[in-house]
Amino acid sequence: QVQLVESGGGLVQAGGSLRLSCVGPTHIINTHEMAWYRQAPGKRREQREMVETIIPQRGSNYADSVKGRFTISKDSAKNTVYLQMNSLEPEDTGVYYCNGRHLGGGWLGDFWGQGTQVTVSS
Repeated sequence: QVQLVESGGGLVQAGGSLRLSCVGPTHIINTHEMAWYRQAPGKRREQREMVETIIPQRGSNYADSVKGRFTISKDSAKNTVYLQMNSLEPEDTGVYYCNGRHLGGGWLGDFWGQGTQVTVSS
């Protein structure tokens, strides 16, 4: 069973920073579209919001709400995807999930981690 393992969440004051990490198998991290999603308090799993993605040979995409504040990156040698979050706001609170999706479509591979909690206090 494929495992993506997130870490780095925690409690931080508004304006602070956190860096989330997602470690996984080499063939997932380096060949799939990797993304960070967040599930805000009270929202269902289906309402997870895409925060930022990185696609091999294409670059990254991000939600407008995190533009200029969050940055996704990947260290292939460490099989790790990061999400650097700066200037955090209370609205960023939620459970952050790492996702790896096959470039040919989710039916070929769609993997999730267990999530890491991020709480931003005002």
